[in-house]
Amino acid sequence: MPNYIVFCLISIFIFSTSVNCYGSNGFNPFKYITKGTNSTEQPTNTSVSVKSQVYSPVYMGPQFGLKERDKIISLPGQPLNGVLEFNQYSGYVTVDEYAGTALFYYFVESFQDPEDKPLVLWLSGGRGCSAFGIGAMMEIGPFRVSRDGETLEQNEYAWNIDANVIFLEAPAGVGFSYSNTSDYTSNGDWSTAWDSCTFIVNWLERFSEYKNRDFFIAGEAYAGHFAPQLARQILYNNMYTDGTKINLKGIALGNAFMDDDTYILGWLDYFWSHAFMPDDVHQLILSNCNFSSPNVSLFCQDLLDLAVREMGNIYAFNIYAPSCNVSFNSSCDTFLGSDPCSSNYIEAYLNNPQVQMALHANVPATPYFWESCSPRVSWKTWEDSPDSVLPVIKELMSEGIRIWLYSGDADGVVPITSTRYAINKLQPLVQSWPWHAWYTQGEVGGYAVEYENLTFVSVRAAGHFVPSYQPARALVLFSSFIQGKLPPSA
Repeated sequence: MPNYIVFCLISIFIFSTSVNCYGSNGFNPFKYITKGTNSTEQPTNTSVSVKSQVYSPVYMGPQFGLKERDKIISLPGQPLNGVLEFNQYSGYVTVDEYAGTALFYYFVESFQDPEDKPLVLWLSGGRGCSAFGIGAMMEIGPFRVSRDGETLEQNEYAWNIDANVIFLEAPAGVGFSYSNTSDYTSNGDWSTAWDSCTFIVNWLERFSEYKNRDFFIAGEAYAGHFAPQLARQILYNNMYTDGTKINLKGIALGNAFMDDDTYILGWLDYFWSHAFMPDDVHQLILSNCNFSSPNVSLFCQDLLDLAVREMGNIYAFNIYAPSCNVSFNSSCDTFLGSDPCSSNYIEAYLNNPQVQMALHANVPATPYFWESCSPRVSWKTWEDSPDSVLPVIKELMSEGIRIWLYSGDADGVVPITSTRYAINKLQPLVQSWPWHAWYTQGEVGGYAVEYENLTFVSVRAAGHFVPSYQPARALVLFSSFIQGKLPPSA
């Protein structure tokens, strides 16, 4: 989709309310689209810097003693008097020695028997949003930040119940991650995949006890691009290294942006079918507009403008939830257990110098204000974004990698219809288990259908950040994913 469509929508789109809660990038549904970057080939300028006696396609740096340095003694405001049943670590992994690029991570071991649990990497989307602030502190991590912005509460549905979880802030410029030489205007899908793979290889050297674990990648939104391309980069790395092979088993993508065309059509049909768009506007758009074309008419741009304006000021991360339109010191009503102002509390907490010290974060190279979604990493200057990553997903499926696509059915950012249309585009698929309801806590948790190496799962009454709105259902989904079985059908 041409960039001028993005610019004409960005100032008026309904997701402008998200700026208060999820960072200055916002989550415009068309901002992801960057036409003209279709390449899905492996880049050829893969320079290698080897710092060990084994060959690796990516840079490897010395890791001796860094694990002990990264261990978190206690976080300010930590519950249970600071005494926890698991270890937690955070710090930096250098991914480019010459550019001075280092990615920040937060790692939590499992509550029980971490030595027997798999390793999971969590990625956030937005092209510039924090896996730590959003993923760990708002969704699946062991803690949630309280409304005072100073203390932490325990998350009883944290995913480190069933796995050891790494939260990675990537690319450089996101959260606490940094580069000494970059102005952060040259990021792209390929460089992010390359740096993330470099991170994993070096992290496994630092935490060598995890080298042979089953490894999974999970994430949401633009992680629909990040995760499949990282997974392919891991397979490439495994093929050419004589060092540690990453034991990749599967990827799980939540409300994932994967394919331009099915995304736009799914977005239009979702809001029309939920009575947010009038019949005549919906039909005019479908009859007259081809958003696959590099040249979209002014008439179609005006129709999109009209459709967006007529929706009003809704909170598209969950179309039935309230938005956060109050100051930090005021209270917000929660919706399905999720506080729409939680990003404000997280931002206050992570900008506390004592918290940053405990996290070993905000080194002299990053003296800026921490934000959930970084203004330094902009979709406007993103260098490459293929129109579709569905060919990459098919490639991973053919290699036996487990693919799960899950969607909260109340998400208007990357609607469930977009995901279903994308799956239809992956045909032919061999169905191994038909569409059916799955259950948790005595209720329908959502619906699922299983194909060979691909599973689709919906999560009922969940918005874009599925574990925030439905934490219990999300944990059942995650447990099923890493076990390689469908959620319970009774």
